[in-house]
Amino acid sequence: MSAASRVRNLFKRKGGGHTSAERERLKKELFAFKKTVEHGFPHKPTAIAYDPQLNLVALGTKSGIIKILGAPGVEFVGTSSEATNVNQLFFLPNQGRLISLCDDNTLHLWEVNIRDGNSLLEEVKSFSLEGRLKKISVCCLSTDHKHLYLGTEGGNIYLLDVVTFDLLEDIIYQDVVMQKLRDSSSFSVPDDCKVNPGSVEAIAQHPNSPDKLLIGYNRGLMVVWDSKEFNADRTFVSDPSLETLTWHRDGIRFTTAHHDGSYCVWNMNDSTTPEKDRTTPYGPFPCKSINNIKHLTTKSDPFMIFSGGMPRASYGDRHCVTVMQGKKNVVFDFTSRIIDFFTMSDVDSEYEFDEPHTLVVLVEEELVFIDLQSEGWPSFTLPYLSSLHASAITCSHHVSNVPSELWDKITAAGEQQIASICSQREWPLNGGKNLAESPMEHDLLMTGHEDGSIRFWDASTVALRFLYKLSTAPLFMTDADHVDPSAGADSEEEWPPFRKIGVFDPYSDDPRLGIQKMNLCSLSGTLVIAGTAGQVIHMKIATEEKTAPIETCKVQIVGEQDKFVWKGHEALPIQEDAVTTAPGFQPVFIAQCTPPAAITALAVQTTWGVTAVGTSHGFALIDSIHRKVVTNQCTLNPMDLSAAGEQLSKRKSVKKSLRATIRRMRKGRGKKQSKSRERREEKKAEDKKVQEEEGVPTTDLDAPAEKAATPEPKKQESPKQEEVTSAERKIEARGTDESMTSMVRCLYFTKTFIRDSESANDTLWVGSNAGHVYIFNVEVPEEEKREGSEVTAEICKEIKLKHGAPVVSLVVVDDDAYPLPDPIDVKNERAKPANMAKNSLIICSEEQFKVFSLPKLRPIQKYKLTAMDGAKVRKVAFINFRSIKDDNVSENCVTCLTNLGDLSVLSIPYLRKQCVNTAISKGNVQGISSLTFTSKGEGFYLLSPSEYERFSLSARNVTRPMCMLELPEGMRPKPVEPEPEPAAEEPKEAAEGDSAAATPAAETTDEKPAEEEKKTDEEKKEVEEKKEEETPEITAGDVAASDDAKEQSADDYINEVAKLLEKNKLTDGETNADDVDPLELVEEVNQLLAKSGIDVSIEGDTEENPDITVDEVKDYPAQEKSEAASEDKQEDDKPASDEPNGPKQELPELQIKEDTE
Repeated sequence: MSAASRVRNLFKRKGGGHTSAERERLKKELFAFKKTVEHGFPHKPTAIAYDPQLNLVALGTKSGIIKILGAPGVEFVGTSSEATNVNQLFFLPNQGRLISLCDDNTLHLWEVNIRDGNSLLEEVKSFSLEGRLKKISVCCLSTDHKHLYLGTEGGNIYLLDVVTFDLLEDIIYQDVVMQKLRDSSSFSVPDDCKVNPGSVEAIAQHPNSPDKLLIGYNRGLMVVWDSKEFNADRTFVSDPSLETLTWHRDGIRFTTAHHDGSYCVWNMNDSTTPEKDRTTPYGPFPCKSINNIKHLTTKSDPFMIFSGGMPRASYGDRHCVTVMQGKKNVVFDFTSRIIDFFTMSDVDSEYEFDEPHTLVVLVEEELVFIDLQSEGWPSFTLPYLSSLHASAITCSHHVSNVPSELWDKITAAGEQQIASICSQREWPLNGGKNLAESPMEHDLLMTGHEDGSIRFWDASTVALRFLYKLSTAPLFMTDADHVDPSAGADSEEEWPPFRKIGVFDPYSDDPRLGIQKMNLCSLSGTLVIAGTAGQVIHMKIATEEKTAPIETCKVQIVGEQDKFVWKGHEALPIQEDAVTTAPGFQPVFIAQCTPPAAITALAVQTTWGVTAVGTSHGFALIDSIHRKVVTNQCTLNPMDLSAAGEQLSKRKSVKKSLRATIRRMRKGRGKKQSKSRERREEKKAEDKKVQEEEGVPTTDLDAPAEKAATPEPKKQESPKQEEVTSAERKIEARGTDESMTSMVRCLYFTKTFIRDSESANDTLWVGSNAGHVYIFNVEVPEEEKREGSEVTAEICKEIKLKHGAPVVSLVVVDDDAYPLPDPIDVKNERAKPANMAKNSLIICSEEQFKVFSLPKLRPIQKYKLTAMDGAKVRKVAFINFRSIKDDNVSENCVTCLTNLGDLSVLSIPYLRKQCVNTAISKGNVQGISSLTFTSKGEGFYLLSPSEYERFSLSARNVTRPMCMLELPEGMRPKPVEPEPEPAAEEPKEAAEGDSAAATPAAETTDEKPAEEEKKTDEEKKEVEEKKEEETPEITAGDVAASDDAKEQSADDYINEVAKLLEKNKLTDGETNADDVDPLELVEEVNQLLAKSGIDVSIEGDTEENPDITVDEVKDYPAQEKSEAASEDKQEDDKPASDEPNGPKQELPELQIKEDTE
């Protein structure tokens, strides 16, 4: 160990003695960052395909991502190397292979292959058609799945060999087809079609004759082409432009869809006219085109299914799929654009009928499965690929290890909700094999939405499954109709017969309904929801329907004495009549904050029966049992702005506006008027001086340099003043005109030592945007007297951080570095009691983390995130990481997300950085703001408006797809493998000189190199040992002193430092101020270290980058106590900065850097 390391250990407190190798090994067992799975609906889907043999579905997106899904838990994901738009997808049935056509005219072959016992989707081949006229417009896979027909905009059709992924020479040229038609008099084709029929719009292989292709051109010409005879068999001509066509199962008829919203049925035996007159289902007025059409036979009436065809004038903006069977006609009305659809069937190609049982429709924002066998054609509830953004997501909350009792109640309530509107059939997609074990615990993800609803999801596995929907809109009086649109019935009078389907609804009836914060106590079944208009809804789980009026509680955060005028939105009026609520979460009472600003912080303590809420104006403590406010405090100051962007005082607002105008005028003519410039500089100097006296915070990276609150350095001192150490960034002034410094950022309930170190008190901690921390002592009656007694609270301390950075999070840890557990968890044996020998407070601001001792609030440890990494904290969580190898090994850490998208893990309580990983792009602001940590070391963030990316920082807890695709033997053609290179046989030939057999020879050739390596290693060790023996022979007359002499000299000085520190008790974190002056002690240590020649650098607080030590602590005496006792208590607990004779000199915190070799 180096001398610097030994000196550094003198200053270490307990718990810091791991060797580097051991620590690195342990870190690998504890921490491992990986992105595991994407939950939700893919962003901007563009294509869909279905494998009826393996029962799989594939989706392609605009960004080149391809997903294959089967049974719940079966998921394969691949990304195109070019990340281009996927236009079409084609499964090679029963082969586990997929072909994708991209927007850049390239074709890619994908395979599901086994790697390390798990199946992965890999791109194995690609092919590109180059040329403007070779732009692929349509593709058709042959019935034997060996060839892919490629129709182009130039009118030619190319043939791709699927096995080799090369073009064949068999090309159907448009000129050749037209020449055949011109040469034969048996085809009646218009002259304009013979010259240029347009691009290829559709290709369909005959179901019974694989050699015949039905080719549809853009201008309405359709040709049955015999590829074996290389000749045209029949031609058909339709007047309007052709959109698509499809064969009937008998192979005698086919149906065409056209640009004017009509379709025709043709017969192969009569090519002159359609078998039936052209049908325009929603005419006679002009209609939109029919983009896709299917004719499917059943034992009863056939199905006719098509998309589009709506009247242009009346319903041109609707996105519809029409399903007709006999006299039954339903128009499924979606809320986003239709991309494609297909049907699922259990019969094979040799069966007489199609017999579809499920219609699958892909739209831009969701995937819908419709049951065609059940009465009324209801939709399925998706076990995955759910539209998370049915209404825009505004917040999320994760609950781990939900008790089975609460889980069963939530799932039962959800099943009752969908029983009458969703299909009860088993999920039809069951391809693949899920290898993941069933979860041991139930994990719940809750998402709050803009429309006032909360959706509950099963987050225990890779398939994020919908459980239950809770809507808060019926509790308020709004203009919205709260009837679920998915429950709408058919209207016999309306034509077309629309039926709303799907869950995606992008419109919010009232933005005030938006959910901002949620808190669920899984043990008591209590849910507290906070909204945009200051509403705080307390709910309780129930199994029976209830009809009752809603109790209310008014929470006045800003009083009339504050002379504040709210100019924002009004509060939501609560229903006055009795409200009927279904089984599930039911309202207990609603607390309405005034002013009705959005709730910014929420904390719930169900054991005490209290709730704390914070807004941009202040905070309040609510007794949830007696429905009344315990205490409230306004955090506004004259420099703050209201939520509506209005200044609190009109007089000050005018004053500020005039000052800004004058500054602009002076700036404009500053170059010409030297006197004005001098006045400005004098004013700036005065302002800076005032700011220093008032303790203006100085920690905003975004603030301009000229606005820094530090005094302007003199010219001769500027080099020293501007010099910044290489390890830290210079932190500049946080602007005093920043809005919303009064916003409450965090609330925290705990029982800890706040007045003295003998008795712990129930406390409420409040952190604000201005760097203030308010500490309240909460008096909670005993459990037996709780119903008849009320909670009381009084402020006992107020902390103002020196930096003034927003306080993001707070936590109190016990002597074992565990965050203090919730009393209800200890009561239910879900957490062990805390070790209350000593408590420490961890304050997480946007820029720094710091540990303070309690109750005296003395700084113990710090980590300057902004100064060291140049980032600001956005999200914080306190997580217990458990080893992947040993259940008894775990560490508590602070986990944070920065504005740069980096995830950092710091140990508790020493705040040593364990790992840093880039998780989110810094441009993805929505993703950073939406991140939610779990208690197991995982997390979720919005990858897109419709998708959550799941990640893990824990090596132990990882939720990722574990699945496999079992293929029939011999179904996939084997690729031609290259012959092995002859160079690989040379070692064997060299070994053939021996008389041994081939196998023993191979073994000896493998053993010889190993023996040679051992010999060389032994020789190297001998040489090194000899060198070590020769080293001490260096004489004292050499220029450099010997290593032994150096080590002995360093040891002597280290022992002197140790004795000096032991004498003054520095190693215990306390100084003996009576024996020695702290500054003299530091100077003496520095002299000893300098004499020893040890390279030790000590970081301290600088004028440019001060620490976040407590700038000011107000200690409020306890009420109803004698003055003498109160004074004694304050004298014991008062921090050093509050001493009557001025602040005591404290030892600067020494951070000794170990010298590296």
